[in-house]
Amino acid sequence: MAPPRRPPGQLRHTRRRNRSRRRARRVALLVLVGAALVVTGFLTAFGSAEEPGLTAGPGTAARLLPAGPPKPQVIAVASSIELQLPISQSQLTAVGFHPSGAGGLALEPFGRQANEGILARLANRLFGGGGGGLPYVQLGGGGSGPSTGAVDVGALAGTDVYSPVAGTVLGIRDYVLNGKTYGARIELQPAGEPALVVSLTRLRPDPALTVGSALEAGTSKVGTLIDFSTVERQSLARFTHDAGNHVTLEVHAASTLALDQ
Repeated sequence: MAPPRRPPGQLRHTRRRNRSRRRARRVALLVLVGAALVVTGFLTAFGSAEEPGLTAGPGTAARLLPAGPPKPQVIAVASSIELQLPISQSQLTAVGFHPSGAGGLALEPFGRQANEGILARLANRLFGGGGGGLPYVQLGGGGSGPSTGAVDVGALAGTDVYSPVAGTVLGIRDYVLNGKTYGARIELQPAGEPALVVSLTRLRPDPALTVGSALEAGTSKVGTLIDFSTVERQSLARFTHDAGNHVTLEVHAASTLALDQ
């Protein structure tokens, strides 16, 4: 004897109920997978004990040894200018961006921010992003203008500094802080960019450097770092575990810089 047939309405209801259950199971599975990815990303993003901003270079003793010019490596871009690392990678302690307070143009960091916020770090871990290149830190400061108007490149005092761009020396003048002179401000005219000027401060100029000297990016020595540890508390020290000495790079419009002189 054949089993009794279900009424059409009851059959449709059963099918709808089964489809609803399958959808609910799929949604629950997706939620579980998403939660697992978030937890994994969170642990990956924040499970490292590495101090943000520090480079994996040698110890302090090794950084005291002459290292020669750096390998070509871009750390920031301003307009069409690429700023190359002015200090040997083996002597680098950290790279930090901050407002310039002196009309500096915004620099576009070429690297990954090591002290970015929790949500940004998690998003970069889960979905990629953050860029390649050297890790850098975003520093505070009371300066005006864009938050990346200047970049500090850290190393020990006495470290050789090389030109971050190809071009010529436009000017060498005293760097004055709180009424006292500390080394020099070296102004460079980038090749092919007469409307822009790259300035370097917190260094002692090389004796062979003169106005009009031709420079090659990353190979022409322009000076050595000065010890500012007795002058001020340097923000970069929070990430370098030393005095935080550094050379500061800025890019200005030539017309604006001329008005300030």
